[in-house]
Amino acid sequence: MEGNALKDIREVLRQLAQQSNIAVHSTARLVGELETAAAKDDDEREEKELDALRRKQGLQLIPAKEVGEGVQLTPWKVLHTLGRAIALSRRGAGRGLAEHWGCLKYSQALEGTLGTFMALSAEGRDTADYYKALQSDELGVGFALALAKHVLARRFPDHSVSIVPADTALRARFAVTGRDSGTSVGYRYRPQYFAEVWAPGQPSRVFPIACKGNHSGASVSHTQLASGAVHADAVHIGGWTDTPALIFSTEIPVDGPMTVHALQACGNGGKLSHPAGAARDLDKELDEDNIFPGIQPPAQDGETPEPVPGFHIQPGHYAWFQHALARTGAAGLTAFAGDADATVPYLTNRQGRKRYEGISHAAIGSVQDAEHELLGIPFVGTDHVFRLNRTRVEAFSGVAQDLFEHLANNRLTSYRDEAHARRASSPTDTWDDEWDGPVSVHPDGSVLALRVLPTKDH
Repeated sequence: MEGNALKDIREVLRQLAQQSNIAVHSTARLVGELETAAAKDDDEREEKELDALRRKQGLQLIPAKEVGEGVQLTPWKVLHTLGRAIALSRRGAGRGLAEHWGCLKYSQALEGTLGTFMALSAEGRDTADYYKALQSDELGVGFALALAKHVLARRFPDHSVSIVPADTALRARFAVTGRDSGTSVGYRYRPQYFAEVWAPGQPSRVFPIACKGNHSGASVSHTQLASGAVHADAVHIGGWTDTPALIFSTEIPVDGPMTVHALQACGNGGKLSHPAGAARDLDKELDEDNIFPGIQPPAQDGETPEPVPGFHIQPGHYAWFQHALARTGAAGLTAFAGDADATVPYLTNRQGRKRYEGISHAAIGSVQDAEHELLGIPFVGTDHVFRLNRTRVEAFSGVAQDLFEHLANNRLTSYRDEAHARRASSPTDTWDDEWDGPVSVHPDGSVLALRVLPTKDH
């Protein structure tokens, strides 16, 4: 909106493709602000006679060489990242809208121009008055994961980076809640996502990610980072307190540019090294078993203490966890492309397999039945028609056709080999003249595109 006038739809689409800066705040002072917020929370819990919380230790700033003075993104790239992240989220019964296309409600929420910092648009500010918690939570996911991928791609240039929903991955062998079969972990804290840093034939590195957002200001971000430290510490991969992690709080002010507050925990854990004989065939379905919950602290004075609540991925589980991350990541891709049948084999029952079984209908689920060539690459996927400023527009999400054929035919190893080999040549253009709209292509082969619905299709 500009005053009482609707923005021209072409201007809306162009703004979605416009690069602008994302301010990143990661300093030693931020660590101190987190510690202050954590101490205040601990005091309040003690007064209420609540159990003390366990937080990630050793948090520190992310090096400037990995974030610089900021990161350049388009609003459409952020929404693509959010859309990929929530594809398996179980955010609604009508998953075609609530999950698959949930990111599209923010198509006019962000704006920025080259050389400036991204901020809420007038419409985004108006929305924030009514749906503050939802908007800040979901946009916080988009910005945090986009930054996480940026940081890890710089840190590990010879590897690919995949984002996997933590709940879904863990459910392959843990009873995450009391509703899952098996002995429940009984702990409500856990990271929202895992970043899997991988290369074919090598052990993956895994980074738990805790991310939140707010419209309130820096002090709330400090409190959210202190809370994120609790969530990040709920998963240990390897030794006690040795798992690296990334923690984010995105401050989205109603007036002014947004800032991503970011910290990291370093550690020698998180690397899923296992004997060659223990390696799993990624093309085979996941087995569903149970790992008894609890994180085992190290022995003290020759005595082994009781486990503390949480999820412990020990060396004997490394091969399974790498398998689980790869299969769960593939499920997210096929779901994003709208193919329920292709998604089913990649999930176990506890992970939500039954949600994708049976016949999908376009009104309640997404259907893989569309194909387009974008930025010179053939894609297959699904589409959704809706209105922006009274004009019908078409959104398309999918996966590169040849990569999707591997996924649909359960050739996950071949998909990962080819996707990894092509990651450096992934298109960086943000607009396709032939398509006539914003386009975002990720190195995993996924695409999200938007355009005014062609007249012939009205």
